[in-house]
Amino acid sequence: MPRTATAAPTAAPATAPVRAASPARTLALTSAATFMALMTYTAPMVTLSDTAAALGTSLSAQAWLLNGTPLGLAALLLVAGSLADDYGRRRIFLYGTYALGVTTALGALATSTWMFTLARVVQGAASAAILAASLGLIAQAYPAGPGRIRATGVWGAFVSGGIALSPVVSGALATLTDWRLPYAVLAVTTLAVGALAPRALTESRAPRAGRPDLAGALTFGLALVALLAALTLGRDGWLRLPVGALLLTAAALLTAFTYVERRTATPMLDLGLLRRPLFLASSAGGLFTGLSVIALFSYLPTVLQHTMGLSAMGTGWLFMLWAGTGFLVALQARRLAGRVPARAQLAAGFLLHAVAALTMLGAAAGGSWPRLLPGLLLSGAGSGLLNAALPLLAVESVPPGRAAMGSGAGNTARYLGSAVGVALMIAVATASGSSPAALAHGADVALLVSAGLGVLAALTVLTLRERRR
Repeated sequence: MPRTATAAPTAAPATAPVRAASPARTLALTSAATFMALMTYTAPMVTLSDTAAALGTSLSAQAWLLNGTPLGLAALLLVAGSLADDYGRRRIFLYGTYALGVTTALGALATSTWMFTLARVVQGAASAAILAASLGLIAQAYPAGPGRIRATGVWGAFVSGGIALSPVVSGALATLTDWRLPYAVLAVTTLAVGALAPRALTESRAPRAGRPDLAGALTFGLALVALLAALTLGRDGWLRLPVGALLLTAAALLTAFTYVERRTATPMLDLGLLRRPLFLASSAGGLFTGLSVIALFSYLPTVLQHTMGLSAMGTGWLFMLWAGTGFLVALQARRLAGRVPARAQLAAGFLLHAVAALTMLGAAAGGSWPRLLPGLLLSGAGSGLLNAALPLLAVESVPPGRAAMGSGAGNTARYLGSAVGVALMIAVATASGSSPAALAHGADVALLVSAGLGVLAALTVLTLRERRR
């Protein structure tokens, strides 16, 4: 009783608002920052060739230019979500927004591959803070019910919107000067969003006692960094000493993380959640979205530029059709909530993507970009269903006070899958060589792999369902 009496006075400042914020304002600011994070994430999709040429990046090292941001995202998303719940979701959101703006500007000034890659890794870490804290702020502003369904649907649509607009904007700006201009514009815009946020958002924290799990955050974050570094380096040979050492390091750190989480009173990730089918469905959905969908469309534009001779701007318009369809479908998919289970929505999204990948077979070899259009529309519709269902499932698969952690866990799986998938897509697309004919054959192999992963994903999420008591 005395402990409860002394704890009560400290609870009010933890949740007291800096300024009363309307739910609509919270949704607008978090969606805008998420939009900028995804714009930055996908910026290299159509400028990869120019960036690599300017920085003198070898073909094998181009995986680092794409994998830098997914590495930072995957390593820090769960950590950022847990810290947001413990230290304040508004605070972590602001730190992430400012850091994204600054590091994007530094990326525009990079003069070497390692400098650009380092900037991209930190951009990923900053984006992790934005994505994890955003859903926590939205869950706080919108209680469970129709309002939250609509809000998470809008947020998911802005994920698709950032992916849709980035290739076109990046391609257009790059044609004005060079590949650096898109990053400069994104940096300024992100900092502008950050400047609007302090007075527009209300602070909130998770109502739990105890110290934040810093040991868990450190071991988990370093474990994922080691794992993703090993997967990227493994493209040049899996039996090399650095790859083996990094894999062993990752295994040791994950073991240490499990030990820490079982011992601490306030774990970053409650391992009991791994026995909940809904949480597993959220994590599996995120993982396969990265492996099958994001990974394919992160590298396919580069392959098409080499095989079809498309310009950066032409590729950007082509893939805007894919992501723009996802944006529109995600906005409308909220109407399915309450009528169609989230697992079924995820399965439908994955199956649509699998069919889409099969329809695009042979397009690169035939040099016919119109043959891609049906597949881009189908996959875009599938992506929209995924982006609408995943954020809601991430928030509702965890206890109410841990919404940011739930977002971090689901998005960790998504961008871990993306980082693994990009390395896989590059490996299969370039296995036969780097000539246009070899890359066209590799593109078909990548499409088949992506389709197979989509089918496997649909079967997985359908089998993970809550048991009736």
